[in-house]
Amino acid sequence: MTDIEQTAYEHAFARYVGASHGFAFWKARVALYAILRGLGIGEGDEVILPGYTCVMDVNPIVYLGARPVYVDIDPVTYNLDPALIEATLTARTKLVIAQHTYGYPCDMDAILAIAEAHDVPVIEDCCLTLGSRYKNKPVGSFGVASYYSFQWNKPYTSGLGGMATTRDPELAARILAVRDEHAVAPGRVEVAVLACQLAAYRTLVYPRTTALAQTIFRWLTKRGAAVGSSSTAEYAPNMPDDFLKRMSALQASVGLRQLGRLDHYAAHRRSMRQTYDALLDAIDWPRPRVPDHLDCVMVRYPVRVADKTRALADAARHFVELGSWFECPLHPIETPLEDYGYRIGMCPEAERASREVVNLPLHPRANVAVARRTVDFISRIGPARAR
Repeated sequence: MTDIEQTAYEHAFARYVGASHGFAFWKARVALYAILRGLGIGEGDEVILPGYTCVMDVNPIVYLGARPVYVDIDPVTYNLDPALIEATLTARTKLVIAQHTYGYPCDMDAILAIAEAHDVPVIEDCCLTLGSRYKNKPVGSFGVASYYSFQWNKPYTSGLGGMATTRDPELAARILAVRDEHAVAPGRVEVAVLACQLAAYRTLVYPRTTALAQTIFRWLTKRGAAVGSSSTAEYAPNMPDDFLKRMSALQASVGLRQLGRLDHYAAHRRSMRQTYDALLDAIDWPRPRVPDHLDCVMVRYPVRVADKTRALADAARHFVELGSWFECPLHPIETPLEDYGYRIGMCPEAERASREVVNLPLHPRANVAVARRTVDFISRIGPARAR
């Protein structure tokens, strides 16, 4: 794929999400890092984000010497609770990150009102959604910048990959400078391995085979035989030497094709969400009642179960696809929380969600039959106890 075609992918993606500039990277966390550097985030600054996220979203903050400040979540949407933001603001607060968890849009009116009152910019974490709308406006179009993920479990995949977008030409110039002056190209071997993984994913990974495929993939990743979403080095707050990478031509080529199918994928995810709603209502399973002004194109469907450990173990044995997001406030469970400034008890709603929530598949290979089988499975586990 030529540089011209890769640039075409960036432009097409930016247009799709309502931005004027797009910048492609090896992973979404690298796109976030470039945005943070473009905004001048540095030593001693404070960045507010939900205490229910992936540690890979925290790493870029820490890499720059800034301090993550965790805010608890709304138990219905799993998003940053706006009512709790103001108490965390200080003279050092330089940014709020609004993560649209699972695809539920954040309460952007409330978040923006607080941020604007204190002259603090907002960026949007859109790694878990692509196509959701808040009051008929696409998420990703509210903040000064947004970033997206194309990792295996995301709205569409190019294996790995991330995109930073903005409508601000000055910020765009600074993000471009970070990429062009500091980011390196991925190596030929890792791109070749990624190509093999993409072929295997297209051929072998279906709802019944997901648990086995994940086990094999993690085993291969630990032995350096696969390109993983995360390396063991990224479970510590020290930036790996090879962190800052551009997107490969392979990822851009796959991403451009996937972008052309995105409307179809979004319609499928909406339909599957409605299927789960109906199936769960039929067994009186408690589920979130999402306000009408939110149009959710979700990456996974979260439910709270009585015994998460048992649910995940049994699902693997019964060939049921069940996701574990999030295993702890800073997913995954291996994260040394204290090294990232998180103390147990800091975000009780997030901690409870980590103990209770599993997620159900909505991707294009899931269908009504898969949904029925999955709901039948979790019905044997039972819902989390009422509050």
